[in-house]
Amino acid sequence: MTAPIDVPAARSRVAGHVRRTPVIEVEGGAFGVGEPVVLKLELLQHTGSFKARGAFNRILAAQEQGELPGSGVIAASGGNHGLAVAHAARQLGIPAEVFVPDAASRVKVEGIRATGAEVTVTGALYADAYAACAARARQSGALFVHAYDQPDVVAGQGTVGSELLEQVPDLDTVLVAVGGGGLSAGVAAALGGRARVVAVEPESIPTLHAALEAGEPVDVEVSGVASDSLGAKRIGEIAFGILSGAGVTSVLVSDTAIIEARQRLWDRLRLAAEHGGATAVAALSGGAYAPQPGERVGVVVCGGNTDPAGLAASR
Repeated sequence: MTAPIDVPAARSRVAGHVRRTPVIEVEGGAFGVGEPVVLKLELLQHTGSFKARGAFNRILAAQEQGELPGSGVIAASGGNHGLAVAHAARQLGIPAEVFVPDAASRVKVEGIRATGAEVTVTGALYADAYAACAARARQSGALFVHAYDQPDVVAGQGTVGSELLEQVPDLDTVLVAVGGGGLSAGVAAALGGRARVVAVEPESIPTLHAALEAGEPVDVEVSGVASDSLGAKRIGEIAFGILSGAGVTSVLVSDTAIIEARQRLWDRLRLAAEHGGATAVAALSGGAYAPQPGERVGVVVCGGNTDPAGLAASR
């Protein structure tokens, strides 16, 4: 049974702690399609990604319920979630500890340390950091803030969808990148069928695609350019319940398409997205998703924690 996802409560709770990020309309030719496209710029959110929404909602909900321990909060992350948890903890005046894998980008790890959070780098992949974090949480008693598989986290991420629908009420379709699935599930819950959600996944990390084929979450191999932000080994149970129940479809994009989409965002709009942040755009520019004539499409550009030097060098 899917846990209840209360996006309206999350909107109220995180108000004043997160940004209402802007949307821009871009001519479709910028991404190889005929119709204009709306971009939701979550890379302009605090800490450079949508993750601040879920982190604040989880911590503030625990605080409201008297469940926030003196030992603070703890999280495992490929980078963006750790940045968000560390930022939220600093803003709320509580200690934070974050576990990241060796694969985490230097930009993100340095950002987490800059907040004053304690950082432990361990293991090759997110799953390794998660295991070490879970053991430490049992020892310390700190509040565990999951990257994508807790109701309050999913509800917090869903505020992206409710904002977007207010900003562009005539949307037909929203493209959202998927790793563990918290963002796509939250957006689907927030939209409630008023617009369809298309999940976009790297071919090298098809967590939702594989789960839909198997009828349940299954482990996948993790590799590719977006693995530091979309590198979950399997889709979350909550996300799978919501996305499969809502009939959300998955399209796969190659690393080449992701790299090209990231470059297009820079060349056309001077938006420095990370590879995970450009993944949903890659569905359009790479041809994995072809809008119908007149279809109103929104795309969540979900993260921008990247070194822009490579973008400048490639043109």
